[in-house]
Amino acid sequence: MISRRTSRYAAIGLAFTLSLGAAVPIASACTRIFLNEAGGPYVVARSMDWATTTEPVLTVLPRGMARDGSMAGPHAVFPSNPMKWTSKYGSVVTTIYGVGTADGINEKGLAAHMLYFPPADFGARDEAKPGIQSALWAQYVLDNSATVAEAIENVEKVQIILVEVDVGGQKQRGTVHLAIEDAAGDSAVLEYIDGKLVVYHGPQYKVMTNAPAYNEQLKMLAERDFANPTMETDVPGNVNPRDRFQRASYYLSTLTKPGTERAAIAGMFTLIRSVSIPFGAPVNDSTFDTEYRVVSDLSNKRYYFELTTGPNVVWIDVDKLNLDQGAPAMTLDPHNDDLTGNVTDKFQAATAPF
Repeated sequence: MISRRTSRYAAIGLAFTLSLGAAVPIASACTRIFLNEAGGPYVVARSMDWATTTEPVLTVLPRGMARDGSMAGPHAVFPSNPMKWTSKYGSVVTTIYGVGTADGINEKGLAAHMLYFPPADFGARDEAKPGIQSALWAQYVLDNSATVAEAIENVEKVQIILVEVDVGGQKQRGTVHLAIEDAAGDSAVLEYIDGKLVVYHGPQYKVMTNAPAYNEQLKMLAERDFANPTMETDVPGNVNPRDRFQRASYYLSTLTKPGTERAAIAGMFTLIRSVSIPFGAPVNDSTFDTEYRVVSDLSNKRYYFELTTGPNVVWIDVDKLNLDQGAPAMTLDPHNDDLTGNVTDKFQAATAPF
């Protein structure tokens, strides 16, 4: 059963992290913001906030790659009726721990972002549906979908499954939700609540953080008056997901409509930086600093990446990559401080991580 909800309120988002087990406190991390005013360009930004490095690697995955929904790298995580597919579209993604996709954009201008989501409840295993372990949820969407509507249809055919994957001797639990957008400005937020998939589909869903459940985030936004912003508007300023959700929504409402692609990218970087978590800011008796920020230009198919511990922004022109079937997977380590600007030709052939 799938519940569909729409709202007049501007809010949305998603991204992905694997929640660390007992060794590390659970984070309330990551923000996603979508700029989709008529006329474009359509640009989406996300932050990744985490207690330690997520070992991000920029990865190019061509068409025609065989995937198995029960696998995360070399780790088989559940045996029953896994979804198997061959990628229809090529994509550029940011991987996490080499076991899944945290963020990415495909050659059709569809983007996907997975964020940590404490209330996630994927329910009991339904053997009648092919299963996909949650770290591959975003990659499944990017591999098989050109639009938000098509992505929702594809997700309805499968069951996303909460799994634990051993990463470096620690158990990682994929309690996540998903945000997706396309080159036509459409948007959706997908969550599993009480064992059921809940879909919020429509271009009005522009901002999302980690908690509470999305319907509660929308109620929270409705209680704020951001319709006529001034410098006296009371905007929450802490790093918790409620404050970041409201702050991102407020600043998105004030953003000057960009007249060029460059202005749109610059504007979205200012927004995502305004909701990033400074080094050392307390979150749940620990710290979950922003590790990196991504801005995806869906209209022009460019993927911008900024590591917070590095000095430079880099970007990839998706249309200039070799995404043909049979082409090798390619990777690029963003931790190289010599990288700057357009790095489309800096990728090296590598073994596909999953």
